[in-house]
Amino acid sequence: MLVHALIRENGTVDADELYTVANTLGMSDQQVRLCIKRLVSEGRFTHEGRGRKAKLHATTDTKRSLAPNADFLRHAFQQDAGVAPWDGVWHVAAFAVPESARTARDALRETLVHLGGAPLQGGLYVCANAWEPYVEEAAHRLGTHGSLTLLTTTDLRRGDPQEPAELAHRLWPLPEIADRYHRLSRLAQPRLAQLTGPAELSPSALLTIAVELAAELTRAIEPDPLLPPQLLPQPWPGTQARKLIAQCWAALHQRDQGEAQPTLFRLYTDMAREAADQATH
Repeated sequence: MLVHALIRENGTVDADELYTVANTLGMSDQQVRLCIKRLVSEGRFTHEGRGRKAKLHATTDTKRSLAPNADFLRHAFQQDAGVAPWDGVWHVAAFAVPESARTARDALRETLVHLGGAPLQGGLYVCANAWEPYVEEAAHRLGTHGSLTLLTTTDLRRGDPQEPAELAHRLWPLPEIADRYHRLSRLAQPRLAQLTGPAELSPSALLTIAVELAAELTRAIEPDPLLPPQLLPQPWPGTQARKLIAQCWAALHQRDQGEAQPTLFRLYTDMAREAADQATH
């Protein structure tokens, strides 16, 4: 996460910057060296130079996958802005992959949960958002597309509950997800005070704040199914946490001194700005 967060828009990571931020976050130089070695051996980066004078160059595949949750975070900001209302449709995926393809079956199951799905019963998952393109891409990649069935419904029941919000509360661990957003808010509030205060902050201090925020945001949003507001208890802590995050990114952007920004700076700032613009039109 640290290395990815520091990738500049030209696809490079400055090693001195990487070591400095890592040290500030309590990581040793040895941890950084091992991480770089692994990333290079896995073909995610190429390496030029030695020590703190080195540069890492992200490969094409790495650049493409810099923010795998970008679409979902954008959707979350749109929900917060009230421009992505729920249409009452549940999206269902079912699969029956044989035991001989257990690895692919387990990977598909994990992907469905990562995409916001909840298990209804064996091999049957439901999501409140239109996840079909992502599910099909994963199934094709895993070689399980022939075993996949997709459907939608506006009449979903599980036992007695029929009211959508009650059903959502039973299907997803909302208290646990809410706790992650409370933690994100507790981190973001003092960071926002730093960023909007009068004190000067060095480039490495700004990068450290950005990495801390990005890491905590990832922890919060990865297990979040991004249920529509109609299905969530209100006020929902995710809305407040993302508002704080957007303010932090805006403040980071204002503090920029003309240097090439890490890609995540621009990406997250643009997402929050897009959602705000849509809400005002």
